[in-house]
Amino acid sequence: MASPLRLVPLSLVAVLAACKTAPAPEPDAPEPVVVVEDEPAWRQAAADEDVDRIERLPMAWTEALNEARRAGFTRAVAVEEALLRPGAALARPAPAPGSYQCRVLKLGGKGRARAFQRFNSQFCYIGVDGEQLTLTKQTGSDLPGGFLLDDKGPRMIFLGANQAAGEDAPPAYGEKPERNVAGVIERIGPLRFRLLIPFPREEAKLIVMEMTPSPVQPED
Repeated sequence: MASPLRLVPLSLVAVLAACKTAPAPEPDAPEPVVVVEDEPAWRQAAADEDVDRIERLPMAWTEALNEARRAGFTRAVAVEEALLRPGAALARPAPAPGSYQCRVLKLGGKGRARAFQRFNSQFCYIGVDGEQLTLTKQTGSDLPGGFLLDDKGPRMIFLGANQAAGEDAPPAYGEKPERNVAGVIERIGPLRFRLLIPFPREEAKLIVMEMTPSPVQPED
């Protein structure tokens, strides 16, 4: 004969239930962290074609140096050392205000231009306009002038325009688009900087302008 069903008293059920460990509540899933990085101001100020030129700076280095070496200027490139080394940029790229000696090299000739051209030193000036640095080339055949803008990494961006013969100053960037000049400023040594202009409109694949402080500085 089967044993009769034994019922557990309700009071005992309550005690047993109370003795069970309640599962710990699951923690709320953390909210995903979305980091929104501000776009550098120069990208908003620059024309699309100049943004493209600056983004293609590594390509300009490769093409310009290859063409110069193929044309027999391997030794001339090597003599310049850090000035013509693509990865030579150092921290703190902003040049101090003052007068500079500026020496221009043009690599990767277009048309009848040679694949390597080196010019005599001229003068340029780093000034201050409000809170921004300015760069103006004062002597020589090409006379660009404009602003230096902050960018990420060890470089600044130059946005300016070429001054034509007979003008007292270059036009503002964008005022005459055919004269726009866009490039990158880097520090490559103690008190030594370079302006890189990738794929300029004429003569070269890459213009490199070395900048070193002038021994004679104008009085404030």
